[in-house]
Amino acid sequence: MADGIPPIDLTAKPPPGRHVELGTRWGPMRVHLRETPGPSPRAATAVHLHGLAGSSTNWTDLAGLLAGQLRSIALDLPGFGRSEPPPGFGFTRQANADVVISVLEQLDAAPVHLSGNSFGAAVAIEVAALRPDLIASLTLISPAMPDLRLDPRRLSDPRIAVAMLPVLGARTRRGLAAVTPAARAEQLVRLCFAEPDVVPSHRLAEAAAEFEECSRLPWSGPALGRTTTELIRSWLVPPARSLWRRLPEIAAPSLVVWGSEDRVVTVRKAPRTATLLPRGRLLVLPRTGHVAQMERPRVVARALLGLVQADSWW
Repeated sequence: MADGIPPIDLTAKPPPGRHVELGTRWGPMRVHLRETPGPSPRAATAVHLHGLAGSSTNWTDLAGLLAGQLRSIALDLPGFGRSEPPPGFGFTRQANADVVISVLEQLDAAPVHLSGNSFGAAVAIEVAALRPDLIASLTLISPAMPDLRLDPRRLSDPRIAVAMLPVLGARTRRGLAAVTPAARAEQLVRLCFAEPDVVPSHRLAEAAAEFEECSRLPWSGPALGRTTTELIRSWLVPPARSLWRRLPEIAAPSLVVWGSEDRVVTVRKAPRTATLLPRGRLLVLPRTGHVAQMERPRVVARALLGLVQADSWW
């Protein structure tokens, strides 16, 4: 524990969740979150945002490692986990950012150390640019920067591409819906981890159980489809509206973490991402895929705490 980080407990269960009630421009909404206490009630707060097909449980190990110094709150973004989206919700990164900002305001814990993975990192960029007063530091883990490569290795199931088509898609979507939760969990692990065989069997079982739960929620499948569609649309907008333009607007000290073996969003985007952040630093992790906070939680925890503590960097 020389670095202030406790030994990792890979058997730890996700912390129990609770809902917070929000008034949004779409009407009332209940956002589900999971809290890992810090060393004291006065501890600074870290807030974590998951990626597509993810949830607040994606941060269990990292939050546990941060607990000696930070309180952690992991959100289920609208339509994911146990957060039901309100009627008319737009599923864009901007709409998600509005919800996150409302949560941060209600928590009354600002400024927070905000982190996000993949689509959650894109949302975090939007939050940090819009409300610098709420953000003490920003950690982006394989952020979903515009990446239009046509590569079947980016899909957990190659049939997903066909499922998007208007005529052939219906039958394919029925086939995808028939994939068991256990098989879906294994597909995603093999897509997102560089070394999927090191994932403990109980973590796979937890992921399968969560997919089983979400399959019974009527909003889950449509929300994933809509959020994915809106993300791809955001990659096609004119340069003036691109996510790249948001990065220079961020005032907070920032850390970009990327896995060298990320198949979902190429690590070649990492240097540009870090360079455009006015106070950005870059950490590329070898033998690591798209979800470094899950695959290399101890390394990410050390880097995030270094960002929090390293005032001398700036």
